[in-house]
Amino acid sequence: MPRICEFYGIVIAMFYNDHEPPHFHAIYAEFRASITIETMEAIQGELPRRAMALVREWAAAHQDELSDNWSKARDHAPLKRIEPLP
Repeated sequence: MPRICEFYGIVIAMFYNDHEPPHFHAIYAEFRASITIETMEAIQGELPRRAMALVREWAAAHQDELSDNWSKARDHAPLKRIEPLP
């Protein structure tokens, strides 16, 4: 699971050959969630409310980069790192 970003103890990653819809994985302590790129809704798992708010803020700012990485993952190409929240 390639990590594409880390901030405030949250790890953001994507899997190669992952299922639709386009999404990324957020991991915070013992919590894990799969979050869609388009709507930023959790499709599996959950995060604490504050961590989810940070993930959504970050994802909104990097939606195009996330979509680009999703396409790269589907093509088995190296994923690009994405800047964390400041």
